[in-house]
Amino acid sequence: MKSRRGSKSVPVKWLALAIVLLLPTFALGQKNKSSGGGGGSHAAPAQHSAPSHSTSGGGGSHTTAGGGAKTTTGSHTTTGGGAKTTTGSHTTTAGGGAKTTTGSHTTTAGGGAKTTTAGGAKGSTAGGAKTTTGTHTTTAGSAKTTTAGGAKTTTAGGAKGATAGGAKTTTAGGAKGTTAGGAKTTTAGGAKGATAGGAKTSAAGAKSTGGAGKAGGKTVTTKNGNTRSTNASGKTTSVTTKSGTKANFNSKGKVSSIHAHGMTINHGSHGARSVSSTRKDGARVVSNGRGHGYVAHGFSRGGRGYESRTYYRGGRAYAHVYGRYGWGGHYYNHYVPGYYWGGGYYGWAYGGWGPGIGWGWGWGGSPWFGYYGYYFNPYPVYAAPAFWLTDYLISANLQAAYAAGQASANAGGGGGGDADAGDGGGGGGGGSSAVVLTPEVKQAIADEVKAQIAAERDAAAAAASQPAAAAPADTNGPAPAEDQAAPASEQVLPEALDPKVRTFIVADTLTEAQADGTECSLTQGDVLTRIDDTPDANQNVKVIVSASQKDDCSSGAQLAVGVQDLQDMHNHFREQIDDGLGELAKNQGKNGMPAAPAGSATPKANPDGQVKPDPTAQADLQQQQQQADAAEKEVQVAANDGISND
Repeated sequence: MKSRRGSKSVPVKWLALAIVLLLPTFALGQKNKSSGGGGGSHAAPAQHSAPSHSTSGGGGSHTTAGGGAKTTTGSHTTTGGGAKTTTGSHTTTAGGGAKTTTGSHTTTAGGGAKTTTAGGAKGSTAGGAKTTTGTHTTTAGSAKTTTAGGAKTTTAGGAKGATAGGAKTTTAGGAKGTTAGGAKTTTAGGAKGATAGGAKTSAAGAKSTGGAGKAGGKTVTTKNGNTRSTNASGKTTSVTTKSGTKANFNSKGKVSSIHAHGMTINHGSHGARSVSSTRKDGARVVSNGRGHGYVAHGFSRGGRGYESRTYYRGGRAYAHVYGRYGWGGHYYNHYVPGYYWGGGYYGWAYGGWGPGIGWGWGWGGSPWFGYYGYYFNPYPVYAAPAFWLTDYLISANLQAAYAAGQASANAGGGGGGDADAGDGGGGGGGGSSAVVLTPEVKQAIADEVKAQIAAERDAAAAAASQPAAAAPADTNGPAPAEDQAAPASEQVLPEALDPKVRTFIVADTLTEAQADGTECSLTQGDVLTRIDDTPDANQNVKVIVSASQKDDCSSGAQLAVGVQDLQDMHNHFREQIDDGLGELAKNQGKNGMPAAPAGSATPKANPDGQVKPDPTAQADLQQQQQQADAAEKEVQVAANDGISND
């Protein structure tokens, strides 16, 4: 019996010995687990911890974290080992991505986890983690930060987001982005971008005045008091003369726009130049080529505000009328037709031509036609007047752009583009079947042509139903300012913001900002599609470039274009449709074109659209051209001035 009890006690003794030996190992494992080094997380210690959290001891107010471990005390939290931490009520979570909820904040830590913080908490993250915050986020160690809700975000350590230390920043939704250390800030949606430390700011949602550049750009003063700004690539983005005249440059190093004491000069990529200015009496003078342009005056008729534009083209002057209506705190011009046609004529112009007709435009030997052979090809057959009108107004824009470029070249202001820009010019088309102005884009233009014919038909019918009355006397005076509030009775949605109107043909040379601080041009005949109906704080809306000529803003690019500019494009579109309806009336029943209904192809004057031309328009345009030439010379001298870094 004794020997039997002895044999039983041996295993018990060995078991007790094993427990004693294993207790220290178990305790060590628990310590490692609580320090975030176990749990299979395999998280590498952060190389750069957030500098705002220090290591100290005592008082329960500071935290020391070592060896990749994570510790939380009563006041501060430090996270290491690649884990992600959000602190709202000073909570510590570690070990394999465990999840802790404290004080309405959720924290997930371990192995590069993702943390979301709300309720105004402050989150500090290190080690390549990703943080999304509702209010204020600080990120270090090459982390990526996204901030929403108009909050302010600061990031350090080469991160991407709103950043410091030479990083790249993008801010959207009207937020304010602050960048230090020579970084680049891009602000969209009309937001405000503020930079420090010699950084450059580019506002993508704002109308460009140029001068912005990439990170690393600089501005220097010349010995003669002029200044020059360059981007990170060393390209000149702007030059400001000592008198205050500022010139912006495109990516090829050529002047794209000039702003000189109330006058704006825009350069097209093919040599065309447009100039606009406002005189002391409120009149606007706009020239889109030497000997071409208009002078606009405000006047009152029947108690309502209008604008008269006297155009001077081809050695003759004629005038159009625009009604002034308010919308969204701004005034916009609306084209008023000078003539209406009989209802049968609008129906004929809106309808079809059966199997279609061929038409000889006679452009084969025209220089502009060969020049734009890569861009435009007329339809071989016209199934309806809308397609005929589409080619008519596209060709009219391209002819005007070519003439403006040639006039500038002859005056010594630059050539009208490359001499070999187009190849073709045969009688049947522009020389290429695969052109920039695709059938889809032309179809969109034709659809807009039909829509405007229908709108004018309805307006003509409404005018015809009104009893004849003597036209009220006109009273000269300035038109309401563009940003002047309009009464409720004068609120009319401009076509530039009408959801039904999407397609716009550029009517004058414009310049728009690019991400690198340079500008690109839009030339007469380029096509835009509006993709936004709500203007930003700078009265710009987003558009896509549907078709563009060589060296213009790239096709497919998204730009922020002024609502007033789009409205001018639409007004010009309406004017050209009316001109085209007049050409159709001259040619109907001839050369294979079907005849319009008898008696309908005779225009009738619309009293609301009649106004006398300004007899001084030609002289005003000539004076403006002289002032623009002087500004061009001033910029040329400043651009060639030596650089001084003193």
